Amino acid sequence: MKFSMNEHGFTGHLPFGELHVSTDEEYGFRPYQLLVSSLAICSAGIIRKVLEKKRMPAEDIEVEVKEVVRIDEEAGRVAKVHLHFRIKGDIEEEKMPRVMELTRKNCSMVRSVENSIEVVESYELV
Repeated sequence: MKFSMNEHGFTGHLPFGELHVSTDEEYGFRPYQLLVSSLAICSAGIIRKVLEKKRMPAEDIEVEVKEVVRIDEEAGRVAKVHLHFRIKGDIEEEKMPRVMELTRKNCSMVRSVENSIEVVESYELV
């Protein structure tokens, strides 16, 4: 990964394309948005894989970030993120606690922040 400064922030030059990052969301993604996105998408991807392994493939998974708590006195540090998953498919409700446990255990992004950011996960089957 390589990032270059530009007039309003930085541009990441990544294999998939350019990523524009700025403290002003008029010019790119804000750093905290990328952090929260990483937590959300990593978790959703693991849920998808776990459900497939349990032979209950999801037809669709939607992730809503219900809450982001930032502490202004600590440079706007992200202290808490609440992720809510809406999972569509023929999913057995009684297996979901284990699915969520395996998701938390195997999501590298959640594991990376587990001692500094409280990550709350909830779900509903639709």
